[in-house]
Amino acid sequence: MAVSEGDLTFVLDQLARLGQLRSRRMFGGVGLYRRDTFFGLIDDGVLYLKVDDATRARYTLRRLKPFAPDGMPSMSYYPVPASVLEDADELVVWAREAVAVAERAPTRPSKRRSAR
Repeated sequence: MAVSEGDLTFVLDQLARLGQLRSRRMFGGVGLYRRDTFFGLIDDGVLYLKVDDATRARYTLRRLKPFAPDGMPSMSYYPVPASVLEDADELVVWAREAVAVAERAPTRPSKRRSAR
């Protein structure tokens, strides 16, 4: 399901204090970036943020399940609780944490072949 303009506008407004924020429509959802760092996504009206072993417990203790589109293996993105989504100050704290996770994640080599 596509992300509505209303949902996208709300999330971007809530995250405005994060700074240098941009969004990009992709695969029926929306990717969220701070500068060039992909840290979150919106799918079916749900905001998901990137997690790692150091931050996952914050989500799993609330019994939240990872993003796993169309039966794919779960990804390292978890839904943001509604109470956090509605509190812009708290949401920015969670988003900064997700940006930090994305920045420290190992990068994958490019699949593009270099010219010989």
